[in-house]
Amino acid sequence: MRLPRQEYKRARIEIVPMIDTIFFLLVFFMIASLAMTRQTGLPVNLPRARAASRDPVAKITVTLTRSGGLYVDKQAVSFSTLGPVLQQQLRGNPRAVIVINADKMVRHGRVIAAMDEAKKAGAGKMVIATQPADRQEPR
Repeated sequence: MRLPRQEYKRARIEIVPMIDTIFFLLVFFMIASLAMTRQTGLPVNLPRARAASRDPVAKITVTLTRSGGLYVDKQAVSFSTLGPVLQQQLRGNPRAVIVINADKMVRHGRVIAAMDEAKKAGAGKMVIATQPADRQEPR
């Protein structure tokens, strides 16, 4: 009399659920890292530039709005008090970078005047905030 042998199933690792879990974690951490970035300036319509780069670590943002407002890190200031406010902030961090965050419709002279005040306040480095250009615009 022959007895049937019991066949054992071989153990195997299902990889598809593991890939789904890894992909979900990747997306979660990408979205979480985007939420951790902080913008210290007011939102304005920035001009576009192909060489736009990442934000510097230590920065002081000077915002010039289309309506004529002037802000230092979201604090409203006037042109006469811009220099002293920047001097005070640069005392705390003399290596900070001044970010000029000007709307593209602001007159060139006002942007230069703000940069001049920042230079007089002791700013060592200044950058102008731009957005990356998707395509070349006509000149």
